Amino acid sequence: MRDRPPHVSSRIPTRLPTVMVYVLMVLVGVAAFLYPFWFPSDAFPGAAHAGDAPLWAAAIGALVVGAVSLEVRRGTMNGAVVAVLGVLAASAALLRLVDLPGNNAGIFFLVILGGVAFGPRFGVLMGITAMATSAVVTGGIGPWLPFQMLALSWMGGTAGLLGRWSARLPARAEVLVVAGFAWCWGFAYGAVMNLWAWPFLQGRGATLWRPGLGIVSTAEHYWSYYVATSFGWDAAGALCNAILVLITGTALLRTLRRFAHRLEPAVELVQID
Repeated sequence: MRDRPPHVSSRIPTRLPTVMVYVLMVLVGVAAFLYPFWFPSDAFPGAAHAGDAPLWAAAIGALVVGAVSLEVRRGTMNGAVVAVLGVLAASAALLRLVDLPGNNAGIFFLVILGGVAFGPRFGVLMGITAMATSAVVTGGIGPWLPFQMLALSWMGGTAGLLGRWSARLPARAEVLVVAGFAWCWGFAYGAVMNLWAWPFLQGRGATLWRPGLGIVSTAEHYWSYYVATSFGWDAAGALCNAILVLITGTALLRTLRRFAHRLEPAVELVQID
């Protein structure tokens, strides 16, 4: 946007509060996944996150409402964009019902393409709302849900960052890049999601964590656990992600970007008396 002439201002408030909400969303997510590593195992009675999962879910929900409210107030998101967000999130949630190889591949590829087309903030919100909607549709509501929402929001947000660069590429080249990104996230999502429960597993084997392990030993134990439990499943999901993007990416990105450009809010300038 060009510099404003004298005595002309925008109705859009400063973007700092909005950015801080998204930063806080990331910090809350990191804390939710990592705080068990700093507390003794006997401080967590019962199943993993059975007591604190509702608190994390409430915090995420409040931050999403705050983010959308600030986006609307700034004018960077209007009613039409919110409607598109809802439609894409619901579509991604329904795709989770399709029985595909791997881990939630049906929901992954649409969140990635939505983030690439609309940007990182839209991708974060789409990831959270898509996973929350899918949990209602599939009945998958449990202490794992807020962590799935966070992991999928990171997927959508990083896809939006990728889209800022990949938009300069030819269409076919961009689809190949996005397909490679989707393949990598097939593994990354599984690796991140394991952390919601892994610190709570009891035992002293080479695949389990226990208080007192150093960072290197923790990484070694986790890698052994990941290879033994998740690697094959995530590999199937990663391949399915990449194939879905290769098949649908060209048409969907063209369509979604067309909507993104048409729905881009205009900046309204007003004269100050």
